[in-house]
Amino acid sequence: MGHCELIKPEHEIVAKPDRPGCCVYVGDCRELLPLIPECKAREVDLVFADPPFNWNRAYDKWDDAMSEREYFLFTEAWLDLCIDALRPGGSLWVNIPDDWAAEIVVYLKKRSMSMANWCVWHYRFGQNTNSRFINSKVHALWFVKPGAERTWNAGEVLEVSDRRAIYGDARTESKRDGMPSGMRVPMDVWYGKNWGRVQGNNKERRHYHDNQLPEAYLNRVIRASSNPGDLVLDPFLGSGTTGVISHALGRRFIGTEFSEQNAKFAIQRIKAGPVRDLDAMKGASTAIFKKRGEPKTPSPKGNHFDSV
Repeated sequence: MGHCELIKPEHEIVAKPDRPGCCVYVGDCRELLPLIPECKAREVDLVFADPPFNWNRAYDKWDDAMSEREYFLFTEAWLDLCIDALRPGGSLWVNIPDDWAAEIVVYLKKRSMSMANWCVWHYRFGQNTNSRFINSKVHALWFVKPGAERTWNAGEVLEVSDRRAIYGDARTESKRDGMPSGMRVPMDVWYGKNWGRVQGNNKERRHYHDNQLPEAYLNRVIRASSNPGDLVLDPFLGSGTTGVISHALGRRFIGTEFSEQNAKFAIQRIKAGPVRDLDAMKGASTAIFKKRGEPKTPSPKGNHFDSV
């Protein structure tokens, strides 16, 4: 899709006929999105947003400890801009923890966005606590802008069904649901090999950013909700995973990032490409138990969900 360009605050944002297929803008998305030509023209096919969670984390000068009112006003502002940037039928995915998921769902419904799925990304290494149950999930909210048919590529995200992977059930080999034998659309709770949190010993890990999503997550979202040549927007680019996968899968990409340092590192990752083999992920089983009749052997990591 061509080279990837970093556009700093001092640069003028203009529409150009030779515009690269990947642009990363430095600054506050609330200020940038109204100026970006493709967003003004409502040409975006897919938005993936992984905003700051307001957990008082170190995000290179970003205030991650707002009051609840300030944070939700901020949330409403960037949601409105993302909705405006979408074409009719475009998809908006939001990665968000328990703290704000319900409020965002209610707000998007008030904005007449249609919910396609409320998915959950499940991981096995949550932040340890002894005062309540340990968090082990983040919500992946999928909404669609009304006015046209949404993009849904089931065939791009199929996986081996548990009936085949675990039970060897002959019925799955002759099913008539329109899906290939032994395959299924993934369930709305996401886990499996390479789906764990990207921690220090994970080969995907980039040590300048502590909130990095696994490539498997964006691989599924981008394949399912966009086509090659489509335009993907990430208003909180962070470590750059959305740009890495979009670029590798032949999508055009726009990212905005508050931190110039993070933006520069993200550009490096996008140019380097994915760490995982994205095609090898297609069709893989996410079963957490071995096939019936096979001897059980413990995982070297103690589980089947988090993998380096």
